[in-house]
Amino acid sequence: MPNIGWQELLIVLFIVVIIFGAGKLPEIGRGLGQSIREFRQAAREAQEAQAQQAEQAQSNLPDKTA
Repeated sequence: MPNIGWQELLIVLFIVVIIFGAGKLPEIGRGLGQSIREFRQAAREAQEAQAQQAEQAQSNLPDKTA
């Protein structure tokens, strides 16, 4: 998969401005930023829950020192 260069990004930005208009760009950026924050928070919570479950499972194992 090729890397996206600055020329391609400029073309995409130009197309977005044409489609949505310059007035909508801050709103689109705000919505995108909020969705990224929510995704990161959900991923972090899932990792914490998984670690907590693993810790509980480890503590529930019988002691094998005999």
